[in-house]
Amino acid sequence: MERILFSEASPAHTAALPGGGAAQLSWARRGQGAELTIALPYAGAFGMGEKYNALNQKGRTAVNRVEEQFCFQGGHTYCPAPFFWTDSGFGLCVASDRESAFSFGKAITVTLPAGAEVVLFTGTPETMIREYQSLFGPVQLPPRWAFGPWISANRWNSQAQVEQLLEKLVSCGFPATVLVLEAWSDEATFYLWNGAKYTPMSGGQPLRYEDLDFTGSPWPDPRGMVEKLHAAGLHLVLWQVPVYKQQGPEETPNPQNELDRADAVRRGLCVRQAGGEPYTIPSGHWFAGSMLPDFTCPQAVSTWFAKRQYLLDMGVDGFKTDGGEFICDPGARFHDGSSGLEGVNRYARDYTRAYSRFLGPNRVLFSRAGWAGQHTVPIHWAGDQQSQNSELKSALTAGLSAALTGIPFWGFDIGGFAGPLPTLDLYRRATQLACFCPIMQWHSEPDGGQFRALMPGAQGNNERSPWNLAQANGAPEFVAEMRFWHLLRMQLLPYLWATAQASVQTGRPMMRPLVYDWPQDPRAVACGDEYLLGDALLVAPLLEENAETRPVYLPAGRWTGLFDGRTCQGGREVLAGGGGKLPVFLREGFESPLSPGAYRA
Repeated sequence: MERILFSEASPAHTAALPGGGAAQLSWARRGQGAELTIALPYAGAFGMGEKYNALNQKGRTAVNRVEEQFCFQGGHTYCPAPFFWTDSGFGLCVASDRESAFSFGKAITVTLPAGAEVVLFTGTPETMIREYQSLFGPVQLPPRWAFGPWISANRWNSQAQVEQLLEKLVSCGFPATVLVLEAWSDEATFYLWNGAKYTPMSGGQPLRYEDLDFTGSPWPDPRGMVEKLHAAGLHLVLWQVPVYKQQGPEETPNPQNELDRADAVRRGLCVRQAGGEPYTIPSGHWFAGSMLPDFTCPQAVSTWFAKRQYLLDMGVDGFKTDGGEFICDPGARFHDGSSGLEGVNRYARDYTRAYSRFLGPNRVLFSRAGWAGQHTVPIHWAGDQQSQNSELKSALTAGLSAALTGIPFWGFDIGGFAGPLPTLDLYRRATQLACFCPIMQWHSEPDGGQFRALMPGAQGNNERSPWNLAQANGAPEFVAEMRFWHLLRMQLLPYLWATAQASVQTGRPMMRPLVYDWPQDPRAVACGDEYLLGDALLVAPLLEENAETRPVYLPAGRWTGLFDGRTCQGGREVLAGGGGKLPVFLREGFESPLSPGAYRA
């Protein structure tokens, strides 16, 4: 690893590549910044954060800017990173939070912001990713229960619905270890249960659980509900957004939210504009008009989390940190002296890191937005996709790209988050894929959807639970089919936990596209939709509509079908799958995770 600040005195640099040859770097000033050109042999460029458009970025330009893009992300991303590496053994990270751009042509061109250093890496993919991770800190390990099935739906807005859900899990025979609630709060403060009565507190003072009266609330006994969930083996995760919300004229005024906003302005707890007035989210964006907590301000951080401490005290197990892509003005100003030029990207990481520190090691964070070094803030999910086959493909690409940027713990919404209900075929293939991802979760928009114009036909119950899909399609047998994959997930849990622990110790992502382990194999470099899950399993998801089999490239060695026991010699492509199951192969020399007693943890 080598850190370089280019200047007129050092306009060029040479980096030797591990397989022979070299990367030639030359520098030229461009306005306030610079342009770096890298001439080197390479067939693939990987990393760059969570990229939805392609795993191999060669032939594309990647702009490193945190952006919210509802569905069909294309070249946009919630979680970029100014870091790439090539199959030929060269890697580079721009050591700046400001926007940068990478063009991967015959040569690689990097547009650098003013004053940016670059960090160079050479070696194997494992070495380069591990050294990149070391720039920010170690991988953090989620608790073991995070690797079981997660269940989520925006429509669950009462304790009665949660209790009905618990009954449904039992009656349908589905295991689950995490329950995510989004529609739990007052939708103004985002830390008080909907319907709770209390005396509003001024001066930034927090409320305690004992200060809340739940009489008449849709959540009459949240603490008792959490205890019941824990007794059933479920852990509760609550939705969050980092805003002092500007309520609309159609909303019932929330006195506590108004006091919080006034306190944030008075004590300087919010992001500011250059003139000192509060920065607000621009029109046309999610939560327009809202102010943002400044997570570079220690007093803002302590005040923000003091108001949420009672949730941890009552047993809440984590937070789903949504949003964070809210810095749109380079003129924004932060407590630490930085501006929106840095905040456009760094805000997402500051936000999620603050929550992660607050939660500690025994709870979970589930985040959409992020920035360089996001491996230090687990867990990440792929954001919003519609229930279309093309979106399943882009979600897989995003997860594999995130993995090649050193993010080990990742998941997506089974069958898509938005739009009309997925077909049974799409939901089936997405469930099979999720069963072999670090995080397995189904989730959905509220009934009818927030974005109705984009979601034709999304009427009635929009829940993406297996039993709702079965009922909507008149296919009761589908429940048993989906139960198989949830039960299989619990069988895999010891293996997944052992793999997660190894990821923390070694920096090796849980999902590893083939190029990670076989960078000198051209077929592996070109393969963008297969991956190793840990060291033992090769997974090849079914990505085409109504597909039952698919071609699978097996790298060198011997491989045995996990489900059919068929043994194949590697270094070639085989047709695999069938029997209602995706192709999964066990690598020679490893015990099957499904063997009795395997991978005890």
